[in-house]
Amino acid sequence: MAIEGGCQCGQVRYRLNAPLAKAYACHCGQCQKQTASAFSLAVPITFSDLELTGDLHTVSWEAPSGATGTGYFCPACGSRLFHRSSRSPHGAMLKAGTLDDTAGITPACHLWVSRKLPWIVLDPDVPAYAEQPADLKAWRALL
Repeated sequence: MAIEGGCQCGQVRYRLNAPLAKAYACHCGQCQKQTASAFSLAVPITFSDLELTGDLHTVSWEAPSGATGTGYFCPACGSRLFHRSSRSPHGAMLKAGTLDDTAGITPACHLWVSRKLPWIVLDPDVPAYAEQPADLKAWRALL
């Protein structure tokens, strides 16, 4: 069964042709700015498993790691659907809020809690990392 989602206005739609991995919450400053909120909720995917319809707008930036990040947005409503990193050319991070069904999405871990807003209280049973795990490939395999 395919997993579907899209932007806020419906101009961009996607279908993920793979099981949905576990989501993670990122509390870094970039995610706070991008979401205009306290954190971002994302799901790692293999980019080739994503079928897109509609045009996308991209914005690129240099991450603290030195990698180039690229965000993919709906040009009409501005919803960010996913982002990619030059450090992981076959992957992408799907924004969990763009899924049509978000009922079962909960973070399996928290990243960049050193930047977490002080009023956010984390579940002590959910792993939390002060920054980003050094070995992203091994970390993603745990999700």
